[in-house]
Amino acid sequence: MARPVTLFTGQWADLPLAELAPLARGMGYDGLELACWGDHFDVQEALRSPGYVKKQRAVLEASGLQCLAIGNHLVGQAVCDLIDERHQSILPDRIWGDGDPEGVRHRAAREMQDTARAAALFGVKTVTGFTGSSIWHALYAFPPTSQEYIDRGFADFARRWQPILDVFEKEDVNFALEVHPTEIAFDAASAQRAIDAVQGHRRFGFNFDPSHLGYQGVDYVGFVRRFASRIYNVHMKDVWWGKGDGTVGVFGGHTAFGDARRNWDFRSVGRGMIDFESLIVAFNDIGYAGPLSVEWEDSRMDRVHGATESAAFCKRLDFPAAAGAFDAVFDRAAQPKGGMAG
Repeated sequence: MARPVTLFTGQWADLPLAELAPLARGMGYDGLELACWGDHFDVQEALRSPGYVKKQRAVLEASGLQCLAIGNHLVGQAVCDLIDERHQSILPDRIWGDGDPEGVRHRAAREMQDTARAAALFGVKTVTGFTGSSIWHALYAFPPTSQEYIDRGFADFARRWQPILDVFEKEDVNFALEVHPTEIAFDAASAQRAIDAVQGHRRFGFNFDPSHLGYQGVDYVGFVRRFASRIYNVHMKDVWWGKGDGTVGVFGGHTAFGDARRNWDFRSVGRGMIDFESLIVAFNDIGYAGPLSVEWEDSRMDRVHGATESAAFCKRLDFPAAAGAFDAVFDRAAQPKGGMAG
């Protein structure tokens, strides 16, 4: 059976869920990965009101949709980050508070613990999100950056996230970090280092999104195979690279998405350079049976058009794994008994 194709709602938070759900169904989706912003999924309301989760489920079911994951990227970002004025625009007022950085980080951590509890009440086993990072600003090692300095960043991540992951364990929910620039893990090497930092905590895994790896030169198919047991969710998002005018490098040149000078940019699924065919094979090889969740981002295309073609692309591309080796039936023992008619 093919995997469900869902839509991550983070880029659609301007639409009420009651409006987005029938639109998503019309675009060809089987479900939604609900973002914890807009009115799509409110963590605190889910904890306060038993009727809230039923209401949100009813909105989905009215359009024949399911929900297999919720995403809390924006609050998760603040758990480890060096907090500045940019965070105020993405955080709820109750998390931002007076803006004191350590207070913001503590409130964000509590909210992520509550997200695990709310997901359990909603009947969802996976929360996708970000972790933030206290050492992302030290990506390029100048002034000279020692490994001890980097170690302290991973230790800070572990100190802040292990108590959160313990709540995920208690609630029987997985946390899936979207490996992504600005996070504690942004490629395969840093992903392994993050796993080691939390001592292999079984609730810590990944929301695999190849678009953040391809333009970096990371083997994204190899990432799937290397971290097979920790791929908890998949974002289908495309990207192209090497398409700019030669003035902007991989770090983006402080340009905005959609700027024609950029070396890389996100594309509607199937219109970029990600080898999704090889990824489907890898998903089958590792036994990944979860959703293919389209995170639609393309600065040059109408989003309804793009999300519609992305759903169709994923459904056309996906296929179930083989039940057995194709040459097994060459063995006479696997063939029907009985002689030829004479």
